[in-house]
Amino acid sequence: MSAYSDQVKNYVERYRAEYGDEALLDPHAIAEWAFGRGLHKPNPRAIIDIIAADIAQVFREEYRTTKDGRRYRAMHARTIRRGNESFALWGDMDDPNVPHSHFVISFGQRRQNIVGDCVRLQTDVDVYNEKRQPAEPIQMIMDFTLDVAELVQRPRRAA
Repeated sequence: MSAYSDQVKNYVERYRAEYGDEALLDPHAIAEWAFGRGLHKPNPRAIIDIIAADIAQVFREEYRTTKDGRRYRAMHARTIRRGNESFALWGDMDDPNVPHSHFVISFGQRRQNIVGDCVRLQTDVDVYNEKRQPAEPIQMIMDFTLDVAELVQRPRRAA
């Protein structure tokens, strides 16, 4: 655990002490509370990271439509590491100057993220079923072949 994480946990506990030990916590409310009391002062790097995250979100939300009506995400990221830092480089599918290798890596990383999400989901479901032992345990099917085929076959809406 880092010193920063310890600092955050400390003011979360102070927040809970002030507002009661609520089961559900709103990170925005805690952040506003901590910032207002001077417990958390963002450094310039954190501010740049927030702006960069906003830019990445805009990239993530940029969709275009092909002539035949298929909607696609235009901007794709690949994560790279430099030293101890990792960051995303974004490429536009419609920019012929972005190398093919960027998209090979980007799509591969997205697939790995999906697999990782599925593993975490299955673990959560398994632990839930073990802890709660419901009469009807939750079953999670991880084969998405039919789901994808069905969605691909749906009629496209006019652009």
